[in-house]
Amino acid sequence: MPIIWTPWTLVIMIAFGLSLWAQFKVQSNFQAMSRVRASSGLTGAQAAKRMMEANGIHDVTIEPVSGTLSDHYDPIRKTIRLSEGVYNSTSIAAVSVACHEVGHAIQHKVHDPMLVFRHWMFPVTNLASGLAPFLLLAGFLFKANGLLLLGIIAFSFAVLFHVVTLPVEFDASRRAKAQMERLGIISTSEQRGANKVLGAAALTYVAAALISVLQLLEYIWIFIGQTRDE
Repeated sequence: MPIIWTPWTLVIMIAFGLSLWAQFKVQSNFQAMSRVRASSGLTGAQAAKRMMEANGIHDVTIEPVSGTLSDHYDPIRKTIRLSEGVYNSTSIAAVSVACHEVGHAIQHKVHDPMLVFRHWMFPVTNLASGLAPFLLLAGFLFKANGLLLLGIIAFSFAVLFHVVTLPVEFDASRRAKAQMERLGIISTSEQRGANKVLGAAALTYVAAALISVLQLLEYIWIFIGQTRDE
């Protein structure tokens, strides 16, 4: 997005700093818990399979994917993809991340309304996010309020997507936390480590949503200013 220096800029920079801190927490907590073996001895893939079986999910596959913390659930192909550091690892971090992704598979099975809404939004958000920078830039450079308004509307879809993502991710972690100990994936004493991993990951989504909301408010503030100057 184009950077326009306004009174909002400092606030957004602070939020961006929060985002960097959240990413650091994710990396540090994941690395710390990656060195602690879960007492169950289950790998991330095995933990995910156990949790899926306990929830009657038999049509979702689990496969490894390259990268670090690139874990995700693909609802179209009904596949849980676990990163190299999660798939074969028996650490608390690995089983926590794997079970979080199973949380999304459970949401898919029960047709969680927020997940359904996010899936519906995805193609629309991709299109709008691609158009928004050009519309906003043109609106700023040429003082074209019509283009600026269209850019704000397009950017709003990206903001809404970030906001909708929050309850989806929180719910997936909640499902994972509620079942990992009950299914014997982690012990009671290991619950704190799992909470650290999943809690830090949640912070990154909060920071991303906060930044996008503040940027939207900044663009609206600029639009109102330009409109008054006409």
